Amino acid sequence: MNTERPALLLIGHGSRSEAGVVEYWSLVELVRRQDPSLPIGGGFIELARPDLDSAIDELVMAGGRAVVAVPLLLLGAGHQKEDGPAALARARIRHPGVEFLYGRALGLHPLVLAAAGDRITEAVGRTSTRDAAVVLVGRGSSDPDANADLYKAARLLQEMSGSAVIEPAFVSLAPPSLPEALERCRRLGATTVAVVPYFLFTGVLVDRIGDQAREWEASAAGTRVVIGRHLGPEPRIASLVLERYREALAGEARMNCDCCVHRVAASRGAQSDIVDGQGRRVRFLG
Repeated sequence: MNTERPALLLIGHGSRSEAGVVEYWSLVELVRRQDPSLPIGGGFIELARPDLDSAIDELVMAGGRAVVAVPLLLLGAGHQKEDGPAALARARIRHPGVEFLYGRALGLHPLVLAAAGDRITEAVGRTSTRDAAVVLVGRGSSDPDANADLYKAARLLQEMSGSAVIEPAFVSLAPPSLPEALERCRRLGATTVAVVPYFLFTGVLVDRIGDQAREWEASAAGTRVVIGRHLGPEPRIASLVLERYREALAGEARMNCDCCVHRVAASRGAQSDIVDGQGRRVRFLG
């Protein structure tokens, strides 16, 4: 292992789907091909192995004296804002001589939007009708800030693609649901609706999106549904991972959290300890 460069840890969400885990490792390999000299490791927040603690320990045991963690998440919510920093906080206790840095999630970046735009073009291109709408389906979160980013992605993609209608929807935890968004498209006059999962990797929820779309189509006479592909592992995403790595090394990984439910306010006139976005404990004096 090349210990002269800080190692890169790719944080995956994890999935019960073997296919989703395979896609994760495919992306890791794409990153490795783009920067062969960079020490790279990978781990998952949940549902798959290795877990983050094990992945970090492996990088350190291989000789890494610094580790940059980049979360492979399109819409940063609790997993980005809590689980990632918590894993680094634990690692600092286990490995006091190692520096740990935390990069930004993939987020609303032009490379992500370009990949999503291609998926929309592929799906709409199979509709053979001008009266087509698109539903962009995200995971859904209890974090309003993350849900709002899907709406922003839908608007940006609408302007980029020239599609008349791109409706956001969520497969869990937040409204509108996919059936609700499909019904709205039908009422707006769409005779064909392309459903595009805004997911990096396949998995249980991507399968659920397909099931819900087909079920709605069967009950909605006269409206056709085309199910598009999720983003998947591809070179543009790998390039963005390396950009997030370099950004964190330069101290430029500044995360907007003005509207996020994970922000902790210090009581005025009191002393308070909180954990910052890098997983470090910070003391505030009122």
